[in-house]
Amino acid sequence: MFPERLYVHKKFKSAASHLVFNIGSFIIYIKTEIIIKNDMRQLDLIYHMDEVAFIAYLEKTTGRKISLVITDNSSSMLSMKRKGKEVSIRVHRIFLSADSSVMDEIAGFIRNSRAKTPQIRQFIRQNSNQLKRRTVRKVNINTEGSIFDLREMFDCINREYFEGRVSASITWGIKGTRRVAARRTLGSYCSDNNTIRINPMLDNRRVPGYFMGFIVYHEMLHADIGIKTDGGRRVIHSKEFRTRERMYKYYERAIAWENSKW
Repeated sequence: MFPERLYVHKKFKSAASHLVFNIGSFIIYIKTEIIIKNDMRQLDLIYHMDEVAFIAYLEKTTGRKISLVITDNSSSMLSMKRKGKEVSIRVHRIFLSADSSVMDEIAGFIRNSRAKTPQIRQFIRQNSNQLKRRTVRKVNINTEGSIFDLREMFDCINREYFEGRVSASITWGIKGTRRVAARRTLGSYCSDNNTIRINPMLDNRRVPGYFMGFIVYHEMLHADIGIKTDGGRRVIHSKEFRTRERMYKYYERAIAWENSKW
């Protein structure tokens, strides 16, 4: 639970109004009762919190002194360094609107940097449209890993699933020096430079080939389908995307393996 809350009770006969409050460092909830044909339902809506509230929650849930830096760095969404009893974390500003399930995982990541982070990964995917686009830079292509050759895997998948039409480049990402939660982002596709990046942590003997292939296939789908719009809203994982994603022949095995590891 969050350290401090302000509850505002209102009744509406239609959809809940979007009420936003900003009172000091409080984390604001609006608890709304909706009456639809005599059926009373209750919604909990959480809105943007400030840095003071963000720190207060993490310090209470982890029992550690927290030093916080808010960034616009979309390459390293969440990272951490320990300095004695103090923990220094850097987070992208989109996390200021995270709900309690994501905040709990951030706290868990602070306590144990090897903890699974499915809620964080899902939150990043759902809010990727809020990430600022940076100036396109030249990409150094590196496809040969110690275990996996990305070029060879890309070409095989392109022939089997895409009839060779995906023209994106593919490369290993840059290895970081810190334990970064964004490492759970196993692959990415940048439409600005038409490049797929694969997390170098996957170049490991313990990673099965069918899972590695699934990550490459997933990012190639992004390159092939692009971003759809629905009522003016960007949809990254559209119905078409989800349907085609399941066409990967080792889909079920890959998802099961991912869930067992992260």
